[in-house]
Amino acid sequence: MADLFSDILKLANAQSVITGAFQAGGAWAFRFPAPDMIKFFGIVRGSCWLRVEGEAADLRLGPGDVFLLSAPRAFTLATSWELEPLDAVAVFRDCPGPVTRIGDGDDFQLLGGHVELGAGSGDLLTAVLPPMMVARAGSPHAAMCHWVLAQLAQERSGEQPGAAVASEQLAHLLFIHILRAHLAQTSQFPAGWLRAITDRDLAPALRLMHGEPGRAWQLTELAKAAGMSRTTFATRFRSAAGVPPLTYLTQWRMRLAKRALVEGDTPVSTLAFTLGYTSESAFSHAFKRTTGLAPNRVRGVARGLPGE
Repeated sequence: MADLFSDILKLANAQSVITGAFQAGGAWAFRFPAPDMIKFFGIVRGSCWLRVEGEAADLRLGPGDVFLLSAPRAFTLATSWELEPLDAVAVFRDCPGPVTRIGDGDDFQLLGGHVELGAGSGDLLTAVLPPMMVARAGSPHAAMCHWVLAQLAQERSGEQPGAAVASEQLAHLLFIHILRAHLAQTSQFPAGWLRAITDRDLAPALRLMHGEPGRAWQLTELAKAAGMSRTTFATRFRSAAGVPPLTYLTQWRMRLAKRALVEGDTPVSTLAFTLGYTSESAFSHAFKRTTGLAPNRVRGVARGLPGE
């Protein structure tokens, strides 16, 4: 499962970036606009309230707690709801520097960032994430999240060589631990790739398809790898993934193809051969049938070519 999840993260080209931090003393309240990408925040020290648009209850957050928003919902952070929230964008814009300081004291500190996803397959993650996730300090991955937050705070406030690169790596590690916490807290996922890769019995077959997507895998081979009969495997796979095994394989190939078309310069004919197609026309037909667009059009749109 671990390797399969890494495959998804690589395909989605998830890149995590720390975009800001603030520390505050006394009473405060800030209103944040709805994000246009995945946002995450971690409480380094202190505590505050979180109110998210569309959620029925407010949450109390403390040291080591991390929350992630994948839906475009406005939210408010505050020490007390008796205060009128200030516009966070305006407040932080007027306070340059790696750490914005609000009021007197430093009894509270928060780090915030966002996740940039590849244009080709970023929806792999956004499609399975809940609108809001909270990884509590007492969760199985809490110790690592707390450690990462502390290291990020140190990198942001210090002047050590390589601080920018270190922050990027730590931010991505924090995002991965948030996702791990989500996996650990959820007992059942809807049909789709996430449910399929968390099914340990299906994992051997999925590793084969991910490892050699260009091979002409037969249902019998995949079923044997999973230790099942053809019928049992086909039924089990479709129930978990929402599609038959060979349809999943085709979709995985097309995901790989779309990333290559958007991010690279591999000729379409070479890409077709690599992914198991005997001709460029056969690949182009399969790609258009799956994605709705021809391969060259996807590449042209990604590059902003005239007429695309």
